[in-house]
Amino acid sequence: EKVYTRAGEPTEAALCILAEKIGGKSHYLDQPSKHANQHGVHIHVPPSVLASANVNEWREMHPRRATLEFNRNRKSMSVLCPFSGPIASRRAFVRTTTSRDGNRLMVKGAANLVLERCTQVKLRDGSVVKLTGALRRELESTITQLATRPLRCLALAVKETKDLEKSLQKFVPTDEGDVAKHPLLKDPSKYKDIESGLTFVGLVGIKDPARPEVADSIEQCTTAGIRVMMITGDARDTAVAIAKDVNIFPADADISTLKAYEGREFFLKPQAEQLELLKEDNIVFCRAEPADKQKLVKMLQSLGEIPAMTGDGVNDAPALQQSAIGIAMGITGTEVAKEAADMVLADDNFSTIVAAVEEGRRIYANMQAFICFLISCNIGEICAIFFATLAGFPEPLTAMHLLWVNLVTDGPPATALGFNPASPDLMEQKPRPSDEPIMTRWLLTRYCLTGLYVGVATIGVFAQHYLSQGVTLAELANWSQCGQQWVPSAGGAQMCKDLFQGQGRMLPQTLSLTTLVCMEMLKALSAVSVDNSLLQVGPQSNKWLLLGVSGPFLLHLLVLYSAKLGVPGLGESFGMVPLALDDWTTVLAWAVPILLVDEVLKAVGRFLKSRSDETDASSGDGDTQVVL
Repeated sequence: EKVYTRAGEPTEAALCILAEKIGGKSHYLDQPSKHANQHGVHIHVPPSVLASANVNEWREMHPRRATLEFNRNRKSMSVLCPFSGPIASRRAFVRTTTSRDGNRLMVKGAANLVLERCTQVKLRDGSVVKLTGALRRELESTITQLATRPLRCLALAVKETKDLEKSLQKFVPTDEGDVAKHPLLKDPSKYKDIESGLTFVGLVGIKDPARPEVADSIEQCTTAGIRVMMITGDARDTAVAIAKDVNIFPADADISTLKAYEGREFFLKPQAEQLELLKEDNIVFCRAEPADKQKLVKMLQSLGEIPAMTGDGVNDAPALQQSAIGIAMGITGTEVAKEAADMVLADDNFSTIVAAVEEGRRIYANMQAFICFLISCNIGEICAIFFATLAGFPEPLTAMHLLWVNLVTDGPPATALGFNPASPDLMEQKPRPSDEPIMTRWLLTRYCLTGLYVGVATIGVFAQHYLSQGVTLAELANWSQCGQQWVPSAGGAQMCKDLFQGQGRMLPQTLSLTTLVCMEMLKALSAVSVDNSLLQVGPQSNKWLLLGVSGPFLLHLLVLYSAKLGVPGLGESFGMVPLALDDWTTVLAWAVPILLVDEVLKAVGRFLKSRSDETDASSGDGDTQVVL
């Protein structure tokens, strides 16, 4: 497998392989000799020569004198070659041609269109008979059967010397200029007339299967709210059969109910009907022109859709540039198509597009997690300072504490959120509206509520410490008047300094700071998924997040207990004192509920989103994405 590779177009390579399978021309396959194996193949000849022996023999015996290039209107191409007589057998053939040999036109093209230009048919015994209506219908039925397998059908036909125009019967060009000067060959509009009155000689069915992973990828697209429209040059029967194989159409669907249009059939409909048909479902366009792609892109954009167009040819460039996302093929694509596209597929694989969609959604979700985490943390810090000032409490956090939180304990977890894995239901979500902000109204409400709890908890643990010291909330609100308007119940006026200055004030501030740090670390772990529960998508799925949380927390502990590690001045410089076990119980009692708050808000968000999706589905509103 993969010992040999094709050179040129796949269709041409497939026909060359067919010629090799038929054989009958190469002298390497002549009668057995001492240099041949049991199959008659000359073992002394390199495989690279044997691989195209018959094709090379055909080309040597019947050199191409003129080529009638493929045209999208007639969907065929043909070559003018010299033949001295009937095609030779394996044992007797002529190796050279002369200028006296008459030319024969050999045609291949779309089966139904070539058949229309045939008037005779060559039978297996070599006899030529008139192509009657009954025989034509039988051939058309065979073409349909081949197409539904699905096979790409090509018809093969010839035009004998006697039936050719006189100027072509003995035409022998001496250089390339002779072909360009010939009155019939220089004008492509006359090719269809030359390729008329043909003798039908056979049908070729070429299997061109989609890659195995494409069917699953298109099913993923459907689940993700992405519609797929296939634009192909194949006949309708072939295109529909392929579409069923790759899940563009349901496998058991009745062909009469499917949206499959051939040629100009779709564009001959009224404009309003065209737009209505484009609003929903997957669609297949057969025998389409390159210009049709650009028309479809413009129509889809007028419906508010977001079309992504794939293409590889020069004629695809306008549609690639017009679409929201132009996707060119990296292997088979032309340079013009690549320049016009926004994205180039290195492997020419449709599944790569689906993977890119998933990765884009993951990146967007991680951006949301990053931004929302930082916003909610900052809202919590603002609320703590604002509510403390409003209540008249002492500052629960100093400027150094706020700087510590923002530089050390916020940054690493937020950065690690950029490495979150994709949520399990990421490709089950419908496309978001193109005008939706990254911070939606619900997300802003949600993070304001979590930020509000962070602020309340930061003040709460601060106030709880003073309450345990016998200071009431009213007295705490008038802390600056301690010893003047009020006196602590235990210790008298001299206790004021112990409560609100030095070590006495550093302990509740350390409680507030540590509670804030713990809540932010827990919130970062919860933010591994914006919408999914922590039980469904745990933080263990992002090892960088675990590192981003554990690192700053260990650093915080290092500063907190620096006095016990022999560096007493470090903790005091940050305004921190070591916490006892009872203090940690208090800290966790205030910090852990942030997980419950976030889980409840996530559940509410999922409920609101499901209701919104149901409303959009019933009304037909909302943006969708289309891949053509």
